Amino acid sequence: MDRKATHHRCAWVGSDPLYRTYHDREWGVPIHDDRLLFEFLTLEGAQAGLSWITILKKRDGYRAAFAGFDPEAVAGFDGAKVTELLANPGIVRNRLKVASAITNARSFLKVQEEFGSFDAYQWRFVDGKPIRNAWRSIKEVPASTPVSDAFSRDLKQRGFRFVGSTICYAHMQAVGMVNDHIVDCFRWREVGR
Repeated sequence: MDRKATHHRCAWVGSDPLYRTYHDREWGVPIHDDRLLFEFLTLEGAQAGLSWITILKKRDGYRAAFAGFDPEAVAGFDGAKVTELLANPGIVRNRLKVASAITNARSFLKVQEEFGSFDAYQWRFVDGKPIRNAWRSIKEVPASTPVSDAFSRDLKQRGFRFVGSTICYAHMQAVGMVNDHIVDCFRWREVGR
C-alpha cells in the first residue's frame, strides 16, 4: 500500500498526478540552489493569470527553451531568441512574460554579484530560516504577507518584473521560505523538519 495514500494532502492538490508529485516532493522544500531559484522565479512570473498546473505541464518546455534556467544564458537572449520563444508552444507565449524573464535574468546576475548568491539575497527576507505556519484550512492561507510585500518591493527596485507581492508569496511557498502546508497534510511535518 502506498504510504502517502493514507495521508491527507493540501486541498489545492486535487487528483492530477503531476500536481500530486509536485506537492509531495517539491512544494515547500527549502531551496538554496540559485539556478532552481531562478527557475521558480521565472515560472511564478509566467503563471500570473494562469493556473499553476498549466505551468507545471509546460515546465519541461521552459527548461528546454530557457537554457535549463541558466540565468547567464537567459540574460544574453536577443530579439531573434525572443521571436523564437514567442513561436514555441512549449511555453506561455506572452511577449511581456518572455521579456520579463530576460530582464529578470539580468537583474538576477546583478543580485548574485552584490550578495554572492541569489540565495543569500532572497533568504535574508526570512532571516535565513523558513516561516512555519500552522494553517488548519486552505482558506486561512494568505495570498501575500508583509514579508512578500517587502520582497516584491525590493525586487522591483532592482529591475525585476512580474514580481508582485502575490507572485512573490507563491515563490516563497514553492521554494520553502514559508511552510504553508495545512497542518493535517502529511508534508507539513516532513517539510518542517
